[in-house]
Amino acid sequence: MTDTSSDWPSDWLRATLGFLALRALAAGPSYGYAIIGDLETHGFGTIKGGTLYPLLTRYETAGLVVTEWRAGDGGPGRKYFALTDHGREELARLSEHWQSFADTSIRYLDPERPSKETQT
Repeated sequence: MTDTSSDWPSDWLRATLGFLALRALAAGPSYGYAIIGDLETHGFGTIKGGTLYPLLTRYETAGLVVTEWRAGDGGPGRKYFALTDHGREELARLSEHWQSFADTSIRYLDPERPSKETQT
């Protein structure tokens, strides 16, 4: 399989970045550039901080994440983000809805492909 991460349409990334950022925090607290690195490592290309940080601020306001400043290792401190219980619930809800949407899209694009329901 070829790496197409740099070819993802920007509107696809805008549509999914919210729950991808929540997913990046599922393993534990992290800071913005580490989240960006995680997403890049997993094939989503390079996300700009100017795109991610406003999203994380909105999530903080909505109660999906909490923040904490931590001292840096020999450098400036970092703002860490962590999921709240509400954020974990939202991640689970969005993941379930995304899976359903993706399955529906795949069936529509490839009608010959069996659905998950017929494979079990």
